[in-house]
Amino acid sequence: VTDLPMHRRARMGLGYLPQEPSVFRKLTVRDNILAFLEETPLSPGERRERADGILREMRIGHVADTMGYALSGGERRRVEIARALVLSPGFLLLDEPFAGIDPISVADLQQVILGLKERGIGVIMTDHNVRDTLKVCDRAYIISEGAILLAGKPGEIAASDRVREIYLGDGFSL
Repeated sequence: VTDLPMHRRARMGLGYLPQEPSVFRKLTVRDNILAFLEETPLSPGERRERADGILREMRIGHVADTMGYALSGGERRRVEIARALVLSPGFLLLDEPFAGIDPISVADLQQVILGLKERGIGVIMTDHNVRDTLKVCDRAYIISEGAILLAGKPGEIAASDRVREIYLGDGFSL
């Protein structure tokens, strides 16, 4: 899979949210989503209907006609996730999803991630924000110097003396 271009991966049911902002700044939110539907066999009307549905689902309909450059960090993240979801992936890869967004947007994004899991969409995340990540994952891996230091459930990770010593610090709590 890693040798395939992103559009081929998407067709295989793999969505991706990069760490870096990826919203098309000079397009509206709606057009950002429609751009991801360009290569689908859907008619223009069906594309518009699917885009409007994901705008509602992600609670970003109020910014549908807003240009990408005018979005807040949290709105931008929701648009990026909406673009990935509009292609109905089975798995979603999230690279640093909590980076660069305010605490309210982090909580909103956590709810979105939990909702994805409830819908049966697999979610794989990498994030340095361990506390926020552990609140939404079923299993976690702490990597140190290129090797897995510990794998386990969030509570096991948080309770590990070794992980606290090397990565989390003594004051860490969930």
